[in-house]
Amino acid sequence: MSEEWVEEQKEELTDERILQLLEERQYKELKEELENNMYPVDLADILEGFEQKQMVMVFRLLAKEEAAETFAYMNSDLRELLINSLTDSELEEVMEEMYLDDTVDVLEEMPANVVDRLLMATDEEKRRQINLLLQYPDDSAGSVMNVDYIALRKEMTVAEAILKIRQVGLNRETIYTCYVTEKKKLIGQVDVKELLTTSESKLIEEIMETNMLYARTTDDQEDVAWTITKYGLIALPIVDHEMCMVGIVTVDDAMLVLQEETTEDISIMAGVHPSEESYFGTTVIEHVKSRIPWLLFLMLSATVTQMIMNSYESALAVMPQLAGFIPMLTGTGGNCGSQSSTLVIRGLAVEEIEFADILKVIWKEVRIAILISAALSVVNGIRIMLMGQGNATMAFTIGVTMACTIIIAKVVGCTLPLVAEKVGLDPAIMATPLISTLVDISTISVYFAIVSAVFAL
Repeated sequence: MSEEWVEEQKEELTDERILQLLEERQYKELKEELENNMYPVDLADILEGFEQKQMVMVFRLLAKEEAAETFAYMNSDLRELLINSLTDSELEEVMEEMYLDDTVDVLEEMPANVVDRLLMATDEEKRRQINLLLQYPDDSAGSVMNVDYIALRKEMTVAEAILKIRQVGLNRETIYTCYVTEKKKLIGQVDVKELLTTSESKLIEEIMETNMLYARTTDDQEDVAWTITKYGLIALPIVDHEMCMVGIVTVDDAMLVLQEETTEDISIMAGVHPSEESYFGTTVIEHVKSRIPWLLFLMLSATVTQMIMNSYESALAVMPQLAGFIPMLTGTGGNCGSQSSTLVIRGLAVEEIEFADILKVIWKEVRIAILISAALSVVNGIRIMLMGQGNATMAFTIGVTMACTIIIAKVVGCTLPLVAEKVGLDPAIMATPLISTLVDISTISVYFAIVSAVFAL
């Protein structure tokens, strides 16, 4: 399926077209177009801009399966609005079609009164499974797994296995990998491709793969997601402490986990407390609460920089032009530190770098810093001379300071995330805000120490 074809399909049914068909009461035509020309994820985005009445009318025209999938893609505010508009029977149909992991995700975002109504719309067995999943820690594999998978017995023939897939596969999120269990314990797995290309008389025991990857319910969900990505898996089986299989984490859930983790890291690196809500879904007060802690810390930490500068007040009085170079030096140092920390955090995330590599990383960053500082110092020295901001001695002094600043920034930027990972902290917390503060303090100290020595201030 080409991207051009997808875009063409999207263009055929726009939000204006949907509203037009609603206004003209062309419900049959709209229902057909929604089924043929609209993906649930796109429809969820479109419905965000509709009024409540229009949204409910469109939703009621969807087939049960499409309605459940669209509901899963909606944001929490839109879901709550829709839930309050649907009848109990309509809500029950949606809940029946939703996969269990999606249902749990929805429940975790809803207020208590809405959760009660949703649970009332599910059968007893599904409620039991939901309560089980909700008991797992938020960041664990158990909290994102799906308990709907296809289990086979080793004594089954291939023909019997294919028959079972046909019988129960419609209600499973994925059928491409089936799992072989014995007394609930995971003992093997087999792909549907293998089943379809093997003699129907063969036993599952003869063709199943016993050397397989799996994760435990208490494993970190990000680690599970990276395992799925690294090995190109469609799903990863999840077992409990007794090796009994309890569910699977599928590749689409893994991608969502990585997206959430990346969003969280970006927020922390920007000095913002992570939020599960969207930008527009978060109130102004909540935005303030999430941003102000780091800003307060950075503001107060700047006091150290101010104290250092105050101690060199006499030097600034003699050579006022020295103050003009401070923003350029601190800015360059902060940028260099951020570059190094970003690359190291990325290396940690994809397991390319670990704490044991710290000396190798420092050595590499020092060599990079030397080459970068040489280039920047030469260019900046020429700029100082051409703009008449100082003589050759001043250009040399600023060049040496910049070289020291860049080396310090690179070392700080690459080591802090590694140290954070070693002590069990999120490396992102050692990123831009904290590194910039430390580099600023180091830059000011080095700058005035070098200036004092060169100009005997």
